[in-house]
Amino acid sequence: MNGGTNGLDNIFLEVRDLIVTYDGIRALQGVSFSVLKGEIVTLIGANGAGKTSILRAVSGLVNYSGSIIFEGQDLKRVPAHRIVGLGIAQVPEGRGIFGNLTVLENLRLATWQRTDKGEIEADYDRVFQIFPRLKERQHQASGTLSGGEQQMLAVGRALMSRGQLMLLDEPSMGLSPRLVQDIFRVIEAINKTGVTILLVEQNANMALRIASRAYVLETGAVMLSGTGRDLLHDPRVKEAYLGA
Repeated sequence: MNGGTNGLDNIFLEVRDLIVTYDGIRALQGVSFSVLKGEIVTLIGANGAGKTSILRAVSGLVNYSGSIIFEGQDLKRVPAHRIVGLGIAQVPEGRGIFGNLTVLENLRLATWQRTDKGEIEADYDRVFQIFPRLKERQHQASGTLSGGEQQMLAVGRALMSRGQLMLLDEPSMGLSPRLVQDIFRVIEAINKTGVTILLVEQNANMALRIASRAYVLETGAVMLSGTGRDLLHDPRVKEAYLGA
């Protein structure tokens, strides 16, 4: 875990008074939080708490009121495809890979906005170093990969976009306990390379163990916040999310 550095100068992503409404129902009710450069920040909460809506708002995929500031730039009127170009990469729930394309073709898709073509080959090597199984299967159709391998590919594709902020939505969903541990080790390793991570995760125990800081959401509002370690030992969090 990269602990981040305190201080207003180090705020990488700042969300203020975020409201998202679907069909007249508020999914987010004035959520505010910040992510410092180099941190892993996790959002935990029950299904329907609004965690994914936050990631979709940051990615420009839903309309919202309030403000989302990334590296000093207000994202309110920035279209989704340009947000990727600013350095925000999302790994969506359900992975979102193209099953009829090969592993290599899926990775290549993430480079379409990049102008540093000379660095792309080095980034393929980096992804294959982190995920040796993807290297072995690089010419295989992605739809034939196991669930764990597809999750690796989704994370690898986000790395290929050279995102400075990675948004991870339920990366452990549907994986075996051993693969869950592998994925969380990879998240920590990616963070150590300098990538800041905003993580939405049902597995609160694992998420809090690697988090610099965390926010607990209930019915669209932040109810608790603190360091990952503090929330891991908070009786309210233990009772609600850790089965204690």
